[in-house]
Amino acid sequence: MELFNALAGVVVLAAILSFANYRYLKLPSTIGLMVLTLLGSMVLILVSMVSLDIEGPVAALVAGLDFKALVLDGMLGFLLFAGALHVNLNDLARQKWVIATLATAGVVASTFVVGYLCYWGQQLIGIDIPLVYCLLFGALISPTDPIAVLGILKTAGAPKTLETKIVGESLFNDGIGVVVFIALLGFVGGEGAERGVGAAQILQLFLAEVVGGLLYGMAIGLVTFALLKQVDDYRVEVLLTLALVMGGYALAHSIHTSGPIAMVVSGLLIGNQGRRLAMSVETIQRLDSFWELVDEILNAVLFVLIGLEVFVLSFAGHYLVAGLLAVPLVLGARFLCVGATIWVLKWRRSFTPHVVKVMTWGGLRGGISVALALSLPRGPEREILLVMTYVIVVFSIVVQGLGTGPLIAKLKLGSAGDSSREH
Repeated sequence: MELFNALAGVVVLAAILSFANYRYLKLPSTIGLMVLTLLGSMVLILVSMVSLDIEGPVAALVAGLDFKALVLDGMLGFLLFAGALHVNLNDLARQKWVIATLATAGVVASTFVVGYLCYWGQQLIGIDIPLVYCLLFGALISPTDPIAVLGILKTAGAPKTLETKIVGESLFNDGIGVVVFIALLGFVGGEGAERGVGAAQILQLFLAEVVGGLLYGMAIGLVTFALLKQVDDYRVEVLLTLALVMGGYALAHSIHTSGPIAMVVSGLLIGNQGRRLAMSVETIQRLDSFWELVDEILNAVLFVLIGLEVFVLSFAGHYLVAGLLAVPLVLGARFLCVGATIWVLKWRRSFTPHVVKVMTWGGLRGGISVALALSLPRGPEREILLVMTYVIVVFSIVVQGLGTGPLIAKLKLGSAGDSSREH
């Protein structure tokens, strides 16, 4: 009952703040909700400092929600399936080499670039933290967050090819990021990790998580597709897709494969082949309405939760400095890794002008990074990495999120004629 009460409070807060944002701030929903939640959290903290102890009960409530479990084991499957459901598979196929390179080699390269840059940067400001923890930070912050990316790009006006690259990369790079993160976590010990992970274990983890997730997602997607073809009732068909997400994600966890990758693959299959060959017009409309509503509600709850996480962080002065220093380092690392990928692939294909700039700025981080940071073993290293992650996530969603549309407009990019410049 306590968990239900806590979730009820978050949903009520999300509804009130959504109304306030719609009526007054008029910001994109995800950004407005997080900004309002952050402002409200800071007000409560200030009130607690001068009069009533409001911060303590709210912090206890937030800590009891278990952000990591809610995001990674609860919301993520729904949000990834809902996002993949509306991605055109043909558009994705045309960008397959860019997406595959960025989601694999790009994540690995970024992990080490971010890790070493942060290690040297923290040495300069007098913070002594082991290199392996800096590499862990690189692993959890390198994958772009599909939830944040999909939420922002809906209104950014990005050219279609650029949008496909950014969305496609964000949908698939989580699996690689989690493999790298768990492998590095094995060197320090932590939840779900064994000390001393070797090359054989890393390869086994990669095959189980990534390749297994792809095959498993295709299998459950095909089974659901076969069932959808035999039914012409939107209520049954919507329920089948809901069962696919809930049952499929739970089973993926049980058989130790990547639930996120499986949801992306099955979402792409149902959203393309299923929509074309197994659904009536009415079913398509009802299905889209249902999953768009699920997406909007869970996004609202997620970004309110991100704003509330400020209550459980230790914002010591040097932690905050480390977080602010990490912002340009992470952006610089992404610029280098995206730029290197585009430079190599330019020998075989053309690209939209300013692709590196837009993909660097549009590569947002979100709740998944915070959830991974919360899974680190408790200690001073966890506290500083958690603050650094939170600072980057807030900067990413608010500053980069609000700046993506103006950047695209300033660079005079648009969907018109986009396909003629890139293939």
